[in-house]
Amino acid sequence: MNLITKYRMNTKLFLIILAFGMFAASCSNKSESTEQSGEHEVLPPDVVEMNDAQYKAAGIELGTVENKVLSTELKVNGLVSVSPQNLVSVSAIMGGYIKSTDLVQGSPVSRGQVIAVIENPEFIELQQNYLENKSKLEYAETEYNRQKDLNKENVNSAKTYQLTMSDYKTLQSKLFALEQKLKLIGIDAKKLEVDKISGTVSIFSPINGYVKAVNVNIGKYVNPTDVIVELVNTQNLTLELTMFEKDIDKVSIGQKLSFNIPDKPANKMTAVVYQVGKTINADKTIKVYCNVTAEYKNLFPGMYVNATIETQNDSVMALPKDAVLSFEDKSYIFIFSERKKEGDKFVTLFKAIEVVKGVTENGYVGVVLPKDFNLTESKIVIKGAYNLLSALKNAGDMAC
Repeated sequence: MNLITKYRMNTKLFLIILAFGMFAASCSNKSESTEQSGEHEVLPPDVVEMNDAQYKAAGIELGTVENKVLSTELKVNGLVSVSPQNLVSVSAIMGGYIKSTDLVQGSPVSRGQVIAVIENPEFIELQQNYLENKSKLEYAETEYNRQKDLNKENVNSAKTYQLTMSDYKTLQSKLFALEQKLKLIGIDAKKLEVDKISGTVSIFSPINGYVKAVNVNIGKYVNPTDVIVELVNTQNLTLELTMFEKDIDKVSIGQKLSFNIPDKPANKMTAVVYQVGKTINADKTIKVYCNVTAEYKNLFPGMYVNATIETQNDSVMALPKDAVLSFEDKSYIFIFSERKKEGDKFVTLFKAIEVVKGVTENGYVGVVLPKDFNLTESKIVIKGAYNLLSALKNAGDMAC
């Protein structure tokens, strides 16, 4: 390396060192000048500063904590069902041949409507026995009263009177039993006459509703144990919901809920909890039963439903949801700290406060504030908080 080359390298190195020293001195002088003038002080890590132009551009609005009634929701699934008293299996008390029926699955029925006519010769015999015993009872009653009067006058023997009384009471009980049998098959014995004996009886619907299933056809013989039709009362439908064990303490009798059919989420219906199961199933679930509060068209037993149960309905401290921000798995709000003058301009300081986020509903979110938080004097940023968070995160990216 010759002397000229060595000289040039030394000169270049000197100039670089000189320039760095001047830059450092400039930063140092600027920092000292800044600290002396008070224009740019070192801020705490949870405080962000904005001048008036930045304040306006950020769209910041201030507000206070409000008391709001917010509810938490529990999502569950289930089935539409009916209580036992609203699901009826209709059978023939004495059996017989189906003479007529015009019902099909889905047919509407009303209480007292004829749903089938059954024919059986035994019906004729039963009515005949009733009328015969009725005539015998009339004669036995007359004879009983006559023997009773004779016994009072000691004309007849006590044995004759007792036999007459026994025959009378036997016929009386037999006639009553036949009357009850006729009543069971739908015949009013009080209106029965000889010329009204019939070999058919009508089966009537005991409830209002619709036909769930028809198990017979004309000419088919049905036994007393056979179910002719199954009827459902749709005016008193229930829900059978399935909940997990961990959520059961959130539900109680009387709670209201909304539900819908999966393919029609916008069609909201309502129900009320009337019974909570007491047995935990093998899959750690429990049944909750609810009364549907109204009669809804096209809602039938067996349908699947999605239900939303309101598990809490309390007044809590709440803020607009835009005021509560999430950062690194924590929730924060910004509050107004102070407004002061720096040089010839004014700046506003905001401080980040960590909070616990609660229920979100209708644009508001419940919050749990620090114990030392001043509810009456603190002004909270309810709009523009995200811009403050961005400024706070980027505050360390600026060089001197």
